[in-house]
Amino acid sequence: MTAAPIVLLAALSARTVTLDEAERAAEAQKPAVRAAQAGAAVGAARTEQARAPLLPQVKVAGEYDRTTGNLRQRPGRTTLVNNSWTFYNWFEGQATATQLIWDFGRTLYGWRAAQMRAVALSDTERAARLEAVGTVREAYFRARAAKALIGVAQQTLANLERHLTQITGFVQAGTRPEIDLAQARAGRANARVGVIRAENDFVVARAELNQAMGIAGDTDYDVAEETIAPVPGEGGSIGPLIDEAIRARPDVAALEAQVRAQELAARAARGSYWPTLNAIAGARSEGQSFQQTPTTDYLGNPIQSGGMAWNVWGGFQVTWPLFQGLQTRGQVREADAQLEVARAERDRQVQQVWVAVQQAASGVRAAHEALTASEEALTAARERLRLADGRYTAGVGSIIELSDAELGAATAGAQRVAADYALSTARAALVLALGRK
Repeated sequence: MTAAPIVLLAALSARTVTLDEAERAAEAQKPAVRAAQAGAAVGAARTEQARAPLLPQVKVAGEYDRTTGNLRQRPGRTTLVNNSWTFYNWFEGQATATQLIWDFGRTLYGWRAAQMRAVALSDTERAARLEAVGTVREAYFRARAAKALIGVAQQTLANLERHLTQITGFVQAGTRPEIDLAQARAGRANARVGVIRAENDFVVARAELNQAMGIAGDTDYDVAEETIAPVPGEGGSIGPLIDEAIRARPDVAALEAQVRAQELAARAARGSYWPTLNAIAGARSEGQSFQQTPTTDYLGNPIQSGGMAWNVWGGFQVTWPLFQGLQTRGQVREADAQLEVARAERDRQVQQVWVAVQQAASGVRAAHEALTASEEALTAARERLRLADGRYTAGVGSIIELSDAELGAATAGAQRVAADYALSTARAALVLALGRK
């Protein structure tokens, strides 16, 4: 598997990054997703390894020796040992084949357990993709909110610039005291600081968005004014949403597969109590040379000497480890305990799904209500600023009243942005909790 290329952000500079582009970048390039992809490939490879003992095992071996030919003394024999330093060539070749017939499910269940673990790793990869998309959405909306706050800060600065020009004229005409001018200048300076901070926050938010996308580069790009549409069922009963989440979430599916894998592994461990039956076959050839040499026997008759002698065989082999120091018993107990761990992890994740869906759905409802309230507050704050501006211009309002109205309008604008961000992130969290993309 080739790693996904790292796209430098310079390729994205001087243009607007959309939410869809950010999501696709996160799925393709985020290290956590790439690691999960590799994990799924590992699971597939382990499945292949676990299946190997079920297939024929063929082995070929060859050996060449330069050896002496001294005969060994045998018990009960009086043969004289005559050792010599004469060396001879010796060739050996052997081919063997083995086929597992039955081992009471030890290998078969082990293979099926590996298959289920591979399924779990595949589901884990899907979960990593969903998590990456959820993270990048939150970072994107945070960057979009930071950008919107720049607009609020700039609008506040523009209002204060206009009021400063107006108040300067009033002070020069002698209709307003000098303190009003000082107040206006301080307000403008603070507004400039607010713009600088908002711009810096936007840079930081885009850097965090880069990280969420799995991109290494600068932040010379803009973000589009995008949001998430209402989630189907977000205003309804929580029960159907939880049922959907339990069915759809890949992390729950991964744990279910792990439970099934461990059940199969426990059955495979119990197979170790019983014998293994194999079919075996082989061929062997050995001798001092590959060719026969003409010679004579002890009577002087011509014969052929040397060459390779061969033999073939076939049959069945039964292996039964009757006692291994309680090793099999310990393996079975471990497999059963691991099964309980897997079931507990699955149940814990299901409980977390309940909490996540309830929190996300509640967050969507609360954010929606907060957005409505913030829009009303912004409308009222702007009207208050208009009235305060008119009163100050007419000479019946004070600079404090005008400054409070300006601050209220800026605060209401920021709250409107924050409420919009909260609704977008809450919906993104609900989509993630439901296992949707």
